[in-house]
Amino acid sequence: MTDTCLHLERPEAGLAVLRLTRASRMNAMDVPSMRQLQATLDGLAADRSVRVLVLTGEGQGFCAGLDLKSVLDERGCYGLDATASYELQMVFEGVMRRLREMEAAVIAAVNGVAVGAGFGLALAADIRFASTGASFHVGAVKVGLSAGECGISYHLPRLVGAGRAFELMLTGRPVDAAEAERIGLVAGLCEPEALLARALACARQILAHSPYSTLHTKRVMWNNLDAPSLGAALDLENHVQVLALMTEDFGEAALAFSQKRAPQWRRR
Repeated sequence: MTDTCLHLERPEAGLAVLRLTRASRMNAMDVPSMRQLQATLDGLAADRSVRVLVLTGEGQGFCAGLDLKSVLDERGCYGLDATASYELQMVFEGVMRRLREMEAAVIAAVNGVAVGAGFGLALAADIRFASTGASFHVGAVKVGLSAGECGISYHLPRLVGAGRAFELMLTGRPVDAAEAERIGLVAGLCEPEALLARALACARQILAHSPYSTLHTKRVMWNNLDAPSLGAALDLENHVQVLALMTEDFGEAALAFSQKRAPQWRRR
C-alpha cells in the first residue's frame, strides 16, 4: 500500500514494515494522516498472521509530531476551538493506544528526529533501535503546552526513571542517539544504512519463538509494569505459564529439544 503518508510492506511471513512517508514534512502528521495511520494499525492488529511490526520513517525524520501548519489559519494563529482541539487529541491518543494494545511485537526503527507525538510513537513501541543521527524531543513544553502528551508522561519514566523523565520533560532539551542508548531509551544504535536491517534481525529473532510465547511475554511485561505488588506479578506469571505448559506448541518444543531440532510451531 503506497500513498501520501504511509507505505506498508510484508517482506516475509509474520512480519510487516510500516513506513511514514511525509518526508518533506519530516513525517509530521496532520489529522487525516493520523487517522490513516490508525486505520492501518487497526487492520494490522486484526490480522493474526502479523506477529511483528516494524515502524520507521522515510528521509531525515522518524516523525516530527503534529504538523503545526495544519492547525494554523492564514494569519498563523491556532484555529481550532475546544471541541476540535479535543478531537485532535483523541486522534493522536488512539494511535498510541493501538500501538500499545497490538498483539504483535512492535519495533520502532527511529531513523531521525522524533518530536512530540513522534516521540510518543517511539515510546509506545515494545523495542526501539535508533540511527546514530536520531534524536528525541519532547517539543510541546517549548510552545506553551504540557510535555505530557501522547503517552509520554506514562512511558518515559517507566523506561528511563522518573527523575530523568522530569528533567527531560521540564527542560524540553533534546536527547541525542548516544544519550538515548546510554539511558536505556533505545536498545541499540546503528549507522543509518544499517538501521532497518537491525530491526528486521530483531524481528526474526522474535518470529523464531512460538506465537503464544511472544504474545504473552509482551502482555506480562506491560501488565507487570503496573503490577501493584510482587505477588500480583507472580500470580500473573504463574497463570500464563501454566496455560503455556498445556499448549501443543510447548509439547512440540520439548520434543524438538530432545531431538536436537528446531520446533515447528502450530499456534495451538
